[in-house]
Amino acid sequence: MGNFFSNIFNSLFGQKELRILILGLDGAGKTTILYRLQVGEVVTTIPTIGFNVETVSYKNLKFQVWDLGGQTSIRPYWRCYYSNTDAIIYVVDSVDKERIGISKNEMVSMLEEEELKKAMLLVFANKQDMEGAMSPTEVAKELGLAALRERKWQIFKTSAVKGTGLDEAMEWLVEALKSRQ
Repeated sequence: MGNFFSNIFNSLFGQKELRILILGLDGAGKTTILYRLQVGEVVTTIPTIGFNVETVSYKNLKFQVWDLGGQTSIRPYWRCYYSNTDAIIYVVDSVDKERIGISKNEMVSMLEEEELKKAMLLVFANKQDMEGAMSPTEVAKELGLAALRERKWQIFKTSAVKGTGLDEAMEWLVEALKSRQ
């Protein structure tokens, strides 16, 4: 049965690695998510200065995942990585209500870039395991996701530390990318 699905995915995608960017403000949990997806456990991380790039295999698909630093001084350089991107995982710290407006501005600005017009958007309302976290519905409202009519997107309730919501989110992404082919 595994070979059957592997053959279907190979015929749909070939052996090409799909390119995914993980973006969001500093401290949102991007690097924790990257390594949770890659090795299946929490890895101690430090703030990303620049980027991390890893190959993540999920459901017989290979993703080249670029985790870009989210500090104010690094965000202008995000655009250097937009070319040939298949999907964006945008990570939001659901507890950080003070910076949700900044997060929205960065996301909207990024989505307006021509090189990302066809990229799918997967939003992680992260840190749902913490007290005071906004619900995914609140995060979606604050980010103005309903206004994104020309882009395929979805938001998921996640906790990078506990691993909750990540499988469901990646399932959606695989199906969305598959339906695009």
